[in-house]
Amino acid sequence: MLTDFDTVRDLIWAGRTLVLAGDERLLRRLPAGRWIGGTIPYFMGDAGGVTDRAAIHVDELPAVAELATLATYDLDTIHRVAADSPDNGYTVLIIPAFSPVHARYASEAPGYDAMAAKVVAGWVSGVHLDDAGERAPFVFDGRTGEAYADRGVALHVSLPATYAATLSTVNVFERGDGDEITFPETAFYATECLVDGEPRRFADYILERGLDIRVPLVTDDLGPSINVSIQAVEDGTVRFFAPVFEGAVYRFATPLEDYAGRFEAALPAGVDEPALACNCVLNYLYGELEGRRTGGFRGPMTFGEIGQQLLNQTLVYVTVDRVVS
Repeated sequence: MLTDFDTVRDLIWAGRTLVLAGDERLLRRLPAGRWIGGTIPYFMGDAGGVTDRAAIHVDELPAVAELATLATYDLDTIHRVAADSPDNGYTVLIIPAFSPVHARYASEAPGYDAMAAKVVAGWVSGVHLDDAGERAPFVFDGRTGEAYADRGVALHVSLPATYAATLSTVNVFERGDGDEITFPETAFYATECLVDGEPRRFADYILERGLDIRVPLVTDDLGPSINVSIQAVEDGTVRFFAPVFEGAVYRFATPLEDYAGRFEAALPAGVDEPALACNCVLNYLYGELEGRRTGGFRGPMTFGEIGQQLLNQTLVYVTVDRVVS
């Protein structure tokens, strides 16, 4: 739910275990308790997409949760996050954008021990776009109230054997039928690439073709339709919001004629208040989702989404349901 500071403070004082998203100045004022959080002012709210620096989004533990543990991960320990995740349950992970731990997780998470067998979901904290370059994204360990720009925070949630967590995504983009593009290294930027096997400067290729950089690159080599969103093309370098992977084959996605309509049509029916949901701030901006409903999904609009690995322009959500025997 999207609510006010006083309500969140009272929930913390009541001993509730929470995942929070909001403006840095609000999160810094909260009392210590059983919570983790990250900075972002963009949300999927009850009335649709909204920008609000005075509100905090709250996700509470499902009532059936048996145990929840809080943890922080630095550059040397982030590889343990999936191994630490419960065998039956899920983990919420929040990482600050543009930090070294963000880069490491994005580049290496698919190979982390136990990752394929666990439910690890979450998001990348950010800032209001007006503050980009002036304020840093942070995550918070609510046990101490300490803010970190260089660590991830996690909530590991254990469920009883009669319940199970499921990780799901909504990606409205499909890999187009254009040129095949590969890159010589795994990185958040690219200068050189191969286009249908021919060496090219990637920035020149984009500019010469007049390609719309609001449309992501898509690969099917790392999982079903993994997006990589373009942050900027400047000074001969293309910068991404997630890394391109060496050897993976990318194509630009098929452009959407009706971005917002396609997104609304793709939302699954019957999903009411999942345990966790987050969406991409680029979907919010490019899809013009301000004031437009996003089904039963409530949560932050973020600088990247975590569905085991780092994702872009993707809705990620976790549901907790009784196991059918």
